[in-house]
Amino acid sequence: MNGSKPARSRGPRKAPEADLGFSWGPVNSVFLGLGVGLLAMGYVALSRGSVTLAPVLLVLGYIGLIPASLLIRGRKEGKGE
Repeated sequence: MNGSKPARSRGPRKAPEADLGFSWGPVNSVFLGLGVGLLAMGYVALSRGSVTLAPVLLVLGYIGLIPASLLIRGRKEGKGE
């Protein structure tokens, strides 16, 4: 053997992640917390037999606040876009 070290394979390199413009901030956390709270209240109302309040709360939670928490973007300072 010639005394040289064998070349080490570091494994496949990961491609750099693309910035999709998604940022999670405190406003998103508030909306998510409100949505989960609304869902909890809806299921409690459902267990008590409410046929009008429970569906309204569940729809507002599932269709309103939870998607809003994912879709709302915070304003980034320093970006000239």
